Amino acid sequence: MTDGNLNGLSVAILATDGFEQSELLEPRKALERAGASTSVVSPKHDRVRSWKSGNWGAEAPVDTPLAQARPDDFDALLLPGGVMNSDKLRIDEKAIAFTQAFMEAGKPIAAICHGPWTLIETGRMRGRRMTSWPSLRTDAQNAGAEWVDQEAVVDGNVVTSRKPADIPAFNREMVALISQRRKCAA
Repeated sequence: MTDGNLNGLSVAILATDGFEQSELLEPRKALERAGASTSVVSPKHDRVRSWKSGNWGAEAPVDTPLAQARPDDFDALLLPGGVMNSDKLRIDEKAIAFTQAFMEAGKPIAAICHGPWTLIETGRMRGRRMTSWPSLRTDAQNAGAEWVDQEAVVDGNVVTSRKPADIPAFNREMVALISQRRKCAA
């Protein structure tokens, strides 16, 4: 995953306890292999715990508490899934405001599985094409989005994906989208 030159770019990973382990760790590795720096941003202040195969999994240190995070300090946003993680974030006003700032600035956003719940809560998905874990289909449609059953969907500055099995396609499209943003800004 070295196609995109993301050297010098910074990606915020918005997460809290209950994120799906593979949906944070694998995209993070892809971003870092492509040259980006990544920072876990969270409502928590120390560490966040993942969920893996029905049990608690690996922890990730919080690099920036959400209360101190500034969207202007980042070039892109990653929203990993996990039911618990995404359900907590979609009702957190600061998490929604943080995500809205990326939407308003047209910065790349990558969301997988239940991660699109946070995007839906921004109120800015109307008229967009997206995918997610199938149980979010009605939420996406109620928000005015066109939901499709594909492994990865790119619509403007947003890439969405369905599930852990789609991570290779998600990573490819995420890195390409962020790389394209760099080319457009140059």
